[in-house]
Amino acid sequence: MRGLAGKVAVVTGASRGIGLGIAQRLVEEGAKVVVTARKPEALTEAVEALGGSAHALGVAGNAGDPEHRDEVVARTLETFGRLDLLVNNTGINPTYGPLVDLDLDVARKILDTNAVAALGWVQAAHHAWMKEHGGAVVNVSSVAGLKPAPGIAMYGASKATLISLTESLAEELGPRVRVNGVAPAVVKTRFASALYEGREDEVASAYPLKRLGEPEDIGAVVAFLLSDDAGWMTGQTLVVDGGLTLTGGV
Repeated sequence: MRGLAGKVAVVTGASRGIGLGIAQRLVEEGAKVVVTARKPEALTEAVEALGGSAHALGVAGNAGDPEHRDEVVARTLETFGRLDLLVNNTGINPTYGPLVDLDLDVARKILDTNAVAALGWVQAAHHAWMKEHGGAVVNVSSVAGLKPAPGIAMYGASKATLISLTESLAEELGPRVRVNGVAPAVVKTRFASALYEGREDEVASAYPLKRLGEPEDIGAVVAFLLSDDAGWMTGQTLVVDGGLTLTGGV
């Protein structure tokens, strides 16, 4: 894809799953990547999978911690000399059930991790590099942010907030910085395993394309949105769902 070779990206929540799939596609397109996650051992394995230190750097920490965000940005600039691209992929969903019974501290944690922290990453990257040099951001939302999602409604609310932030940031940061998003349905990752494990064929039957997503499906679309091929796109959240929302599903 045009414009990714030689660029440097930070991808949060990228030790496995969708985040690692995104990082792998960016490396394939010629970018350097800095990947974050909480567990150092998992990040070490991810960096090796991405081709080693010539292509990737891992920085462990909590995405919601401002000091961690500042450290990642500083080490990105020290190691690779620039920070052109940001992918906010970190997300949590530690609960299942009706909103009326939800512990409000859990609700705050979901919103803080899935939306407020993403804004913090954009602020850190913008102040350190993108304000002067430009760049592109992709926020990983979810189809659960597009319509009511029974059982995971707070997760959906946080992802709806992220979609709204994407639109507002695109308006604020243009023309130098583009901000877009993706909204996947169920992708075959450990994070989503409870939604399909042991009944994958049954779950996939609701999708017009008759399969669940793979991390590389999301990586391809994110790489496009970050590339110059999407140079006239901003404020958009692309639905990448195998057609699920066409059938009324989430």
